[in-house]
Amino acid sequence: MRTMWTDLAMEGAGAPPGESLTGGVERTTVVIDSEEQARALGRPMGRYVTLGCPQRMSVELGTRRALSEALGETISAMLPPGARTMLVTGLGNRSVTPDALGPRTVDRVLVTRHMAGCLPEDVEERMTSVCAASPGVLGVTGVETAEVLRGIAAHVRPDAIIAVDALAARSSSRIASTIQVTDTGITPGSGVGNHQRALTRETLGAPVIAVGVPMVVSAWAIASDALLAMNGDGDVDEEQLTACVERVVTGELGEMIVTPREVDALVERMAGVVAEGINLALHPRLTRREVAQLMAQ
Repeated sequence: MRTMWTDLAMEGAGAPPGESLTGGVERTTVVIDSEEQARALGRPMGRYVTLGCPQRMSVELGTRRALSEALGETISAMLPPGARTMLVTGLGNRSVTPDALGPRTVDRVLVTRHMAGCLPEDVEERMTSVCAASPGVLGVTGVETAEVLRGIAAHVRPDAIIAVDALAARSSSRIASTIQVTDTGITPGSGVGNHQRALTRETLGAPVIAVGVPMVVSAWAIASDALLAMNGDGDVDEEQLTACVERVVTGELGEMIVTPREVDALVERMAGVVAEGINLALHPRLTRREVAQLMAQ
């Protein structure tokens, strides 16, 4: 059986059961602490926290807020102690909707590095110095994301970097209803087989916290799940199933990646949830009202 394209550690073997949080949010934590585990799951050693809520087109405001708060707490727990300067980067192509989560999230993050000395002292002392960048994609800029961010990080010298990206999932039920946070960094495009240079502490010179939301799933995975469901309890020859799906789905066009037709609304919703979680983590001493007022300036 071929390896499924997915960025979610919890979709690997042995994911523990999740714990229920307020607002209908569920949290699952996967810790990879040995080289053997890392090789088995095909992921770097580190901590992977997955937050999820029921998948619906219309998610209640209370659930969105609970998801943002859980995300903020998760990011805060991964930040280095005493971090005062942060770089938030939105990965992906703004012109391709399923890949636009990163840039759209950055648009809603409160950036404050340029405000130093321009605000009342009681406000400024409660803020973290935050800058943000959306470096685009290699196919548009001709420059790898890691190269762009390495230059920015060398100048800004952030204490940590938060990288936001759209992910690929194994199950369609994860689309726009799941957020993965990891302290291992990220390799852009790895979920769909388009590997680029990794964004990690080693390549950028600062800890990298990756925040991602699945927005696509492989057509191959959907087709194989459908055939398995149709088969019911019958015995399935996995080699025959693989050959059938390859012939029908892949064909002459190559591997297909699928996203919901409502992807525009889903990306906007999740960009807002992720941005609010980042703002809560980076500016814990500011109120939501103060964040909104500063964003309006």
